[in-house]
Order: sequence, then C-alpha cells, then structure tokens
Amino acid sequence: MKLWPPKAGRIYRGSIVKSENTPSGPRAIAVASGKGGVGKTSLSVNLALCMAKMGLNVTLLDADLGLANAEVMLGLVPRFSLYEVLYGDKTIEEITVQGPFGINVISGGSGCLEMANLDHNRRQWLLKMFDRFNCRDDVLIIDNGAGINKNVLGFLAAAGEVIIVVTPDPTSLTDAYALIKVLANYKVHSEVYLVVNRASGKQEAIHTLNKIQTVAGRFLEIKINNLGWIPEDRVVAQAIRKQQPFFITSPSSTASRSVAGMAELLTGVAPSPAVSGGFWGKLMGLFG
Repeated sequence: MKLWPPKAGRIYRGSIVKSENTPSGPRAIAVASGKGGVGKTSLSVNLALCMAKMGLNVTLLDADLGLANAEVMLGLVPRFSLYEVLYGDKTIEEITVQGPFGINVISGGSGCLEMANLDHNRRQWLLKMFDRFNCRDDVLIIDNGAGINKNVLGFLAAAGEVIIVVTPDPTSLTDAYALIKVLANYKVHSEVYLVVNRASGKQEAIHTLNKIQTVAGRFLEIKINNLGWIPEDRVVAQAIRKQQPFFITSPSSTASRSVAGMAELLTGVAPSPAVSGGFWGKLMGLFG
C-alpha cells in the first residue's frame, strides 16, 4: 500500500469517487485517537481542507465537546458553538461558520465542563437538533475527543468510516490499541484506517503500522487499513502557532503531501454503504 503521496498541488478530480448525496446524508468520516496530543485535530482540519480543494463540499464537526479547538487551528472565532444549541436558542445552521476553501465548521464549544458530561436530557436535545440539521455536503469529517467515552464511541459508531491517529510513542500505541479493541469487541466497525503521525521516516511508520496490525490480527477481529503516514515536519508546529493550517501555508511540504495522499486514497474508494437514516439517524439510534 502506498505510503508516500505525490505532490499536494496536483489535482485529483479525475480519481474522485464522489459520494452520492442521498437522503441518507453525507459520507461521514470520524477521526479519533486513543491518546490526546497525537495530531488528530490537525489531521481533521487539513484533510477537510484538502478534500474541499479537490472539489468536494465538506463539513467539519468538532465533536470534542467542551474542548473544541479545530476553529483555533483554522484561525476562526465562531460567535456561537454547540453550547448555544444546547443551552441557548440557536440551531445547528445558525452556529455553522464558513472556513477556508468554503468548508463549513461546527464548533463543539470550549471551556464548558457541562458539554463534556452531557446528561440524558441535554444529549436528547442535541440529537434532536442534529436530526433537524439538513447537511447537504458531500463529506462530514468528525473530529472526536481523545480516548474512550460514550460520546466518542457514539460518534465513531454512527460514522461510516473511522480513522485512528497514532504516533510511534509506546503510550500512543497502547492507547490506540485499546480504542481499536473496544471497536472490535463491541463490533462497532469491522475495519478502520490507521494514520501514523510524527514518524521520523518511512521505516518507523511501517514498523508502527506493523505493530498494530500484528497484534490486532492475532487477538482481534478487525481489519487495520493503512491510510498513510505524516513525517515529523516543523511546518506543522509553525502552522499551529500561526493558527493557519499547514495545507494552506505550506502546500508543498511533506506533511501536506501526506495528507493529500490520504485524501486521494479516501476519495478513490467507494464510501461505506449508507446506513438507514444516515449518520444523524444512526447517532439518534445509538444515543437515544
């Protein structure tokens, strides 16, 4: 499987397998990690921008409720977030803001402890508002919180595809395996994509991938697909400090080329079959 993509500046329109925008809703891709700080939000943001650049209509949902920071990486300052949907009188449409390349961004709110620990009534209200939300975009990228909790598992289960982000660090590997184990044991998904971030080189990326695939293959009934790897690249940290995604500031960097390769791979394969009611409907069924 390809580990190193071509230059990001190339357009892949000819290879795009565009998801049908059926009544079931957009193609839902959830990005998750077992451990925080491994680059999950950075991948979500830059993957969303890359897909938008390729001609797809993309919504980025920051589902790290109460600790959302995707808008920070995009240099956006949304006036409202899901907090105002839950505790105010706003709708999802009213809090959605437009980011670079026309992507739609839904903020999960920041600094709100009650958002991270929703009670039954608030969760039901949020689901009702999601159900009313008519997302007409081609792709929905869900940036989840790190770790394993009911919110994270609900979003992962409702999504058609799941990307797990991991670094070569042993703690990251251990936590990523724990998350994959839960998805396998509860039969949430039969396969997931894996992205190795901050690898020192191709060999370390392959070694990290092999570790996860070997252990999962021995003990779990889940397929680990290689989506690609992102090398340690100083432009990533610089972009975060500038609150400008590296796919915009450094489109020819190795990190941008890696993300472009992942977008190419994702858009070149048919999305998972739509579930009845789509992402929002399935989320209602899981959380309801």
